[in-house]
Amino acid sequence: MQGAEYVSHDAVGLAELVARGEVTPAELEAAAREAARAVNPRINAVVETWPTDDRPAPGSAPLAGVPFLIKDIGVAMAGRRMELGSRLAEGNVAGADSFLMRRFRRAGLVTFGRTATPEMAYSNTTEPVLYGATRNPWDLARSAGGSSGGAGAAVAAGVVPIAHATDAAGSIRIPAACNGLFGLKPTRGRVSMGPGFDEVFNGLAVQGSVSRTVRDSAVLLDQIRGPEPGDPYYAPEPSRPYAEEVTRHPGALRIGVLTHAWGGHRTTAPVADALSRTVRLLESLGHQVEEAEVDLGVDWEEFLLASARQWTANLAASIDELAAAFGRPVDSSTLEPPILAGYHYGQRVSGAQFVTALEARNRVARSLARSFDAYDVLLTPTLPELPVPLGTHAEGAEALDGLGWLRRLFDISPFTVAFNVAGTPAMSVPLTADAGTGLPVGMQFAAGYGLEGRLFRLAGQLEQASPWSGRTPAVWAGDHPGR
Repeated sequence: MQGAEYVSHDAVGLAELVARGEVTPAELEAAAREAARAVNPRINAVVETWPTDDRPAPGSAPLAGVPFLIKDIGVAMAGRRMELGSRLAEGNVAGADSFLMRRFRRAGLVTFGRTATPEMAYSNTTEPVLYGATRNPWDLARSAGGSSGGAGAAVAAGVVPIAHATDAAGSIRIPAACNGLFGLKPTRGRVSMGPGFDEVFNGLAVQGSVSRTVRDSAVLLDQIRGPEPGDPYYAPEPSRPYAEEVTRHPGALRIGVLTHAWGGHRTTAPVADALSRTVRLLESLGHQVEEAEVDLGVDWEEFLLASARQWTANLAASIDELAAAFGRPVDSSTLEPPILAGYHYGQRVSGAQFVTALEARNRVARSLARSFDAYDVLLTPTLPELPVPLGTHAEGAEALDGLGWLRRLFDISPFTVAFNVAGTPAMSVPLTADAGTGLPVGMQFAAGYGLEGRLFRLAGQLEQASPWSGRTPAVWAGDHPGR
């Protein structure tokens, strides 16, 4: 298969070719590997590839034969490394498939490698010491986002049509926005974290994907959603498959708009302009759109402090476990400055402080839930500015403590994390691009708990009204005639 033909199809389209016998899974895998060889030296998104033994029969699963990449954290594949982007976990090999990996296999996906993540997925840019920086295929001097930056860059550059991603504070939506992709963060409990975890970061983290089309994300979520034995909770089952929602009309929605984020964070002019264009598009489609005041439930400083205590306490426990497992020290030889600072901060969080942080989480969740009584959907920019230059996050990071590092992350991405705290679904949609730079601008839409179907209906409508599939970045596998 020619490279240009390979990248012209999304995952569902590739699976249809396999089902009709027009191409084999082996031919698709070869095309994906050629795409990776062509673009990865420039973007550094894929940290490892391996021989595959997955050979699903054509038509045996919805995504049979589609090449796939998993993130270097959050999913375990038997016999393959999962190093969490960290020297502390370097060489770690999974002993068995996680529940999610089993579902990826059942979906027919052919997983041939893993994508870069920042250390411990603890950043919204992907620039780990272990692998080096992942570069944005639209502008190699800029960040591809994080923590699923490797996945975002790989999909945007055409290596695969869809890739695994995780999201604890925006890690699906931020790379989607930076790389011009669709990315939906599911409801808390929608996809199992087991069997190694009941929940991650006390329910902030979820599993999902980034993709070039809405239907790919919908089809994959249909394949991976649902509880597994021992899960502490799970989201209510949807009334119909998400793949069907993409083509259904969303109706006239009440949409509340937040132009500027909580805590006084201001949206830059290029992104505010993109938001205005999005509002006009929504109104032309018959939706009722108005400025909204959304109460976070706590003030921004309390939100930051509670988040820092919750995050770093979890981080410290994970680091201690890894250090003991590998017999490695917890110091600058194994951890980057922000992670080491978070570790020391987390060690000082008391049990009472941790419980208080969870109580703040509850107030945020209850307050945001009330917002969805007034509005069907909330709209914000995914990020308040265009993708930042590489190195922006690292400036002066060695002087920050655990609270200071989290403040920096939330300053760069102030719109996304509240919906992780609330556990509600949210998506980034690549509706527009900046006229001056050509860089993609993502718009975030959020809905109430368990209402991914509403978001998929809206996303499908927006994709038809303002298609983005024809926009490709400067680094694009379709420019290389691989076979």
